[in-house]
Amino acid sequence: MVAMLRGVNVGGRNRIGMAELRSLCAELKLRDAQTYVQSGNVVFRTEERDRAALAKRLESAIEKKCGFRPSVILRTAAELKRVIARNPVAKRRGVEPAKLLCTFLSGEPDAEAREKIRGMKTDPEEMWIDGSELYIYFPNGAGKSKLAWSKMGEILGVAGTGRNWNSVLKLLEMAEAMEARE
Repeated sequence: MVAMLRGVNVGGRNRIGMAELRSLCAELKLRDAQTYVQSGNVVFRTEERDRAALAKRLESAIEKKCGFRPSVILRTAAELKRVIARNPVAKRRGVEPAKLLCTFLSGEPDAEAREKIRGMKTDPEEMWIDGSELYIYFPNGAGKSKLAWSKMGEILGVAGTGRNWNSVLKLLEMAEAMEARE
């Protein structure tokens, strides 16, 4: 299972060390936890099948230990594979993976919210919504964009957390390696 925490270690706020996050996972009986970069990515083994309950347990444990409550978005390795397979720019030449952002949503937005997103003027950025993922390609880099992509969760009505494409690929690699050792 892959857990992605929203808004941790950003701008000096909502600080949690990755060793602390791995320890917290162990306390919750989430086995073999491995973290990736400082933005709150953790891959672990669990028998828990109720994802909503698991996300709430993680959110509550972080709140108790660290004093803030991040949204936790969960995906399986199989789901990450599907996200990668549905990459809307996969066949295009010259796409830089670091400029492709995938926002993982806590659920599927309703039809009205999806239509709002599809109707937004995003030029030069390109944006696609597919199920519970929002893909945004920033040809000039996210830092130079005028697109208020951090507000997409509000528009969509569901929590979400973004990862650049290199991170998505690495998280899948870690999840698959963990599954192979089972």
